[in-house]
Parts: sequence; C-alpha cells; structure tokens
Amino acid sequence: MFQASRGTVKASGNFNASADAQVLYNAMKGLGTDEDAILQLLTARSNGQRQEIKATYKTLFGKDLIDDLKGELGGKFETLIVALMTPPLAYDVMLLRNAIKGAGTDEKVLVEILASRTCQQVKDIVAAYRQEYDDDLEEDICGDTSGHFKRLLVILLQANRQTGIQQGNIESDAQALFKAGEEKFGTDEQSFVTILGNRSAEHLRKVFDAYMKITGYEMEESIKRETSGNLKDLLLAVVKCARSVPGYFAETLYYAMKGAGTDDDTLIRVMASRSEVDMLDIRADFRRNFACSLFSMIKGDTGGDYRKALLLLCGGDDA
Repeated sequence: MFQASRGTVKASGNFNASADAQVLYNAMKGLGTDEDAILQLLTARSNGQRQEIKATYKTLFGKDLIDDLKGELGGKFETLIVALMTPPLAYDVMLLRNAIKGAGTDEKVLVEILASRTCQQVKDIVAAYRQEYDDDLEEDICGDTSGHFKRLLVILLQANRQTGIQQGNIESDAQALFKAGEEKFGTDEQSFVTILGNRSAEHLRKVFDAYMKITGYEMEESIKRETSGNLKDLLLAVVKCARSVPGYFAETLYYAMKGAGTDDDTLIRVMASRSEVDMLDIRADFRRNFACSLFSMIKGDTGGDYRKALLLLCGGDDA
C-alpha cells in the first residue's frame, strides 16, 4: 500500500547535487559563514537528496560535508543541521546508542523511538545497530534497564506485534487489564506489558474502548494511577502511539517547549525525524489539542538560525 507522505519536507523537483554542493561550499569558504544559505537549502531537500549532496561535495572538493558543517556552525543549530544530514535509520541507531552508552541512560529516547517506530523499522534498527557497533541492541538495553520497563522494551524490540484485530480477544484483553490494575490491590504489571506490547494498534484501540466501558476510565488514567517512573512513561507512549502516532509527537513537542526552559534535544529529534513522515498531521493534532499552533510555539521558544530552520521544517502556521 503506497501512503502519500504527510511530511512538510519533500524532495526538490529540479534537483542538482553539484549545484547544491557548490552553494554549500560557497556558504562556508572564506571568512564568515552564510548560515541562511545553508539552512534554506538543506530544509528544502529530502534526506535522500542530502545524501547525494554529501557524496557530490566529497567528489568535488575532497572534503567531508558534515565535518565542514560542524566546523562552521555551533550549538543547537549545528545539532539540528547534522541531524538533517543523517539518514533516518542511522539517526535512530545513533540516538539509541548515545542514550545507552552516554553517562547515565536517557530513557526518554528509548521510550520515544521504540514506542513510535513500526515493526519493520525496529527490525531495521536492530540489524543496523549490530552492523554499526558490533553489539546487540537488546543486550545493551538489558544491561542498562531493569524490571517491567526492561521487559516491555525487550518485547518492543522483538517487533512481533500481531496484525489486525483479534475480534475474540478484545473483551478478554480489556478484562485482563482491568483485573491487573483497577480491580486488584497492587498492580500486575506483566499483564499490561504483555498486552500493550504485543497487540496491533487497531486491536488496542478497540480494547481501550472496551476498557472504558468496563471501568469508566481511559487507559491512560489507569496507567498513571497504577504505575510509575519509566514503566509509566513507556506504557503511556505505547498507548498514545496506538491511538495516534502524530498525536503522540504533537504532545511530545508541546511538553518539550511548555514551561521553563526548552528541551532542545527532544525538539530537534522530533522535528528532524518526522519532517518527511507526518509533520502535517502532527501540526494538525497540535492545533487541535493545544491553545496555539506548533509554528507559534517554536517561534516563541527558540531564536536565531536555529529558529529559522525549525520553522522551515514545521512548514507553515495553523493559527
């Protein structure tokens, strides 16, 4: 089934890798850097085209484009541009590696990527991780996490979700979740982990409806009451992604910018990785669920070339 892209960033129609490489080279040579030329060009090309520009740049100038960009740019703007220059699969693999191998574990990254990617994407990530680092992603994650949080991550890494709706199991799944949480004293986390980790999104949406009928609660409310910490965050992400992946990312972006300070790592990660996938839907969800548009929130929360590039990835205001 071919799905039309819901991204804001599309491949450029009259693409010429050599001309683009020359523009970038000119923007960086000599004194001073033309940041505007760099961000205007790179946000107007697809990731595949950026890879061609990178290869052509090396052929023409004998230099690595990413190294040159890193040498000329700085701070959050540099991080965003390098993210845009990285192939999506390699970007996910790098993010996971840094989340595990850095100082402490960045659970937020593990949750976001493993809850939101398709089964095929997860399989590709596991294979690419092994190829890149000669390590087993599951072993690395197990060494860094524990308890039911670890178990659910391992289930998601298997990427063996059922497909379609198991009509006969909707009611029993909803009952099992009720018995595991609201009905009993203490929580049987394993039931949550097994059901939410293994059923298809379509099936889970039916289960959530049935659960609501039995308990009078949304699934999310029960999870917030019954679990805590990283497990709670991961279960909530899985439920939200089952309901709507763009909805999940709209909320992720909102909370990255709401309140004091901005979570720039999350902002960069989501804007870079979803700009060619479903940014139009994320924007629509954002506008529907929050008091402002994604565009206006980015505008109010960021500055300089970093802001300019983010707003181009956002691709328009839904005021």
